[in-house]
Amino acid sequence: MKRMMAAAFVIGALSLPGVARAADPRHPDWPCRQIKVASLSVVAFWTGPAIDQTGDAWQRDPKVQDLVLRLAARRTPLEEAEKAAGDFITGTPEEKQHKATLLFAGLFATLNRERNQVMDGIERFARRQHELRDKIQSQITALRQAEDAANQDAAEVEKLGEQVAWDTRIFDDRRRAVAYVCDVPATIERRLFALARAIQQALE
Repeated sequence: MKRMMAAAFVIGALSLPGVARAADPRHPDWPCRQIKVASLSVVAFWTGPAIDQTGDAWQRDPKVQDLVLRLAARRTPLEEAEKAAGDFITGTPEEKQHKATLLFAGLFATLNRERNQVMDGIERFARRQHELRDKIQSQITALRQAEDAANQDAAEVEKLGEQVAWDTRIFDDRRRAVAYVCDVPATIERRLFALARAIQQALE
């Protein structure tokens, strides 16, 4: 009876919306409710001086590089990061523009890279879930065959039932974690937007 209940639970779990199918069919490995935006656009965050020609110049300025890494880190409270970004933009109008350009270019490059890494991790996570789902379905088939066999091996049935229950628990724990990890790219985007706004306000 317990084994039959476990199998029924697994079948029900695997058929829940959003578990077996991607929300956006264009991205089959993207498990999030949020639409996948593959890359960020500078113009969506920045109306200040153009950064096209900045390249990696921000990395060649140790002070800017250190500040970028501190402001980009989520362990730095956002309010503190916004203040530090604004405080950095000082000097003549030309100096302010130069500093603002370097700082935003560094933040955009750093946070965009972090966001891409997170999104790649989410898709790897989804692929592992798909693999585990397929594994559980195969285990359920094997369990049913073992239960229906004329010369049923009770020990084998018990072993298969325990494996189904264990893998189902892992699958379900991971599924519950999806909502959290799917929020991380948006959290990074909000941080970039807030810091860009602080820099631009310092230019006014």
